[in-house]
Amino acid sequence: MYDSLSEVPSITTGSPFYGQDAQYNCYQPWYIDNGDGTVTDINTGLMWQKTPDQDGDGNIDYDDKMSYAEALDSAANFHLGGYNDWRLPTIKEQYSLILFSGLDPSGYEGTSTDGLTPFIDTNYFGFNYGDQAAGERIIDAQFATSTLYVSTTMNGAETMFGVNFADGRIKGYPTGPMPGQTISKQFYVLFVRGNTGYAINNFHDNGDGTITDSASGLMWMQQDNAAGVRWEEALSYAENLNFASYEDWRLPNAKELQSIVDYSKSPSTTASAAIDPLFNCTPITNEAGQTDFGFYWTNTTHANWMAAGNGKNAAYISFGRAMGYMNGSWMDVHGAGSQRSDPKTGDPADYPTGLGPQGDAIRIYNYVRVVRDIYTNPGFDESGSTGSTIKIYPVPASDFIQISTNSDDVFLKVIISNTLGQTVQTQQWDDSTPQINITKLPTGVYNITLVGEKTALFATFTKQ
Repeated sequence: MYDSLSEVPSITTGSPFYGQDAQYNCYQPWYIDNGDGTVTDINTGLMWQKTPDQDGDGNIDYDDKMSYAEALDSAANFHLGGYNDWRLPTIKEQYSLILFSGLDPSGYEGTSTDGLTPFIDTNYFGFNYGDQAAGERIIDAQFATSTLYVSTTMNGAETMFGVNFADGRIKGYPTGPMPGQTISKQFYVLFVRGNTGYAINNFHDNGDGTITDSASGLMWMQQDNAAGVRWEEALSYAENLNFASYEDWRLPNAKELQSIVDYSKSPSTTASAAIDPLFNCTPITNEAGQTDFGFYWTNTTHANWMAAGNGKNAAYISFGRAMGYMNGSWMDVHGAGSQRSDPKTGDPADYPTGLGPQGDAIRIYNYVRVVRDIYTNPGFDESGSTGSTIKIYPVPASDFIQISTNSDDVFLKVIISNTLGQTVQTQQWDDSTPQINITKLPTGVYNITLVGEKTALFATFTKQ
């Protein structure tokens, strides 16, 4: 947990800075190394290539990188683990792997990466920073995706959204050469397969100023807070909000907020924010004088490698143009749908030409869209389970769910109910085949009860 500057040992309920991602239970990483060069993410149902070492020489370096076009072509011919249906991931699929236990190396001027921490789980995935021997920067660890920006960046460049696991950001990158370069931008690549329905939203307007996404089990406020505020104020606004008869609103974490980005929209192409039209976004005038839409705070600190002030920035999602100052003018440098970070406090006037290589606009006073769980405190622990005695995977599910438990009870049957408490499916429990077919269930969030002789275990799951 962090205050406006640094990590702190604890923050109590009702205190300033309460409401950070560390203070809420959520799905935590849960991977299985399949031992064949692939890793399965139990939470998402996606299977990943374990390492971006494409040439198989045991080193992850510039030689393993590809252009956007090469990555697309390579996916069609990629074979691993006995599978040939690999694909280049979407931006939402790739972002599912990000971990904000990483430390942003921005400002680091050394050459050794030994003390740095990337934004991906290196216990399961191969990773390396930029190849300095090939003239790259340490932060050049951008991973390619199949998601193109519907507009352009940097004054007309076709742009692909990528995830940088070195510095913990989503940015748009030219599919061709970077400005001033002659060779197409090169990317690391992790191919993916399975669960093609992952991260497809299923929104419902509840008619009370809230929107439910049954694909994620989250309820969102339809409006934003209508004013730019600092991070501490954003946390307080969410924690103290009483709206639509709910008092358990909170600031979303980075993955939650990115889950509602609509990458088919942008201010330049649809005259809207990059979000479903069910939502309302407050219009702003950006640094270039254009009608635009704002940056939205998350409750996720974007920690830096520095010992002093390592928690001074927090992650935001840009639902409008991700502005930057380049070549003497303001422009969209990274695209609507980017995830960057801003100082939690300070004066935007101190950054008249932005910050960083592309002059990222520093606003500090950003917008808020609050969220709440459909079920109060589902309590997912490190393994993705509800409590400590039951596990359900994959999350979200599509055709089936697998149930495991460490309870010594003798279980008799499984009951599945919808959000209204209505029973929609029952079946006898069989320890030898703990798999439940859910193909007939509509998309949505469900309660599941495992009934035993001595107890009953409860959990929730999402059907996509």
